[in-house]
Amino acid sequence: MEIKHLNVPLEIKSVSETGEFEGYGSVFGVEDSYGDAVMKGAFLRSLTEWTAKGRLPSMLWQHKMSEPIGIYTEMKEDEHGLYVKGRLLIDDDPLAKRAYAHLKAGSLGGLSIGYILRDYEYDKSLGIYKLKDIDLWEVSLVTFPANEEAQVTNVKTMLQNGETPSPSNVEKALREAGFSHTEAKAFMAKGYSALNPREADMQKALDIIKSIQIYRDWE
Repeated sequence: MEIKHLNVPLEIKSVSETGEFEGYGSVFGVEDSYGDAVMKGAFLRSLTEWTAKGRLPSMLWQHKMSEPIGIYTEMKEDEHGLYVKGRLLIDDDPLAKRAYAHLKAGSLGGLSIGYILRDYEYDKSLGIYKLKDIDLWEVSLVTFPANEEAQVTNVKTMLQNGETPSPSNVEKALREAGFSHTEAKAFMAKGYSALNPREADMQKALDIIKSIQIYRDWE
């Protein structure tokens, strides 16, 4: 299973001199740049499982598994999103001290969750993927709230491994290949018949899609 990233603009409520901070790792109902939106209740199962383990997801720097920078002391769903409270280990970790300085200065752009998607629903009326159940792995401090995954490469790899990419991954691959948001949505809803190739970049995108063998209608 691949670990996905979903980012939100920085929503830090407070930062103390000892490195403690609180804010939101995810916000409900807000569409990201790839058309995904986390729904209320999406974290409940995963947080219950973490509680049973007696610990919480990791606090990482820029989604790097080798660079933890602190600990989370509280995570919960409220009406707004995934509330998090944690402490940067500024006295023991130089990287955490650096992260703290950027957090105080406002030069960090967002919080981002690392997760595995378990259940989702495509809302045709809104044109978004509603993420309904996810396994939460970590919450990172990130410089830019942007998806770092190369979606075309990810989809190719999944097909080569005999796996079926999710509609969300296919749409992201289309958009990275050159389709507009509207064109990618149309393809996902109706297949090739929905598209009207008109320029060289669109033909290039079609060639890329054909090369990763996406022929089925995802209706």
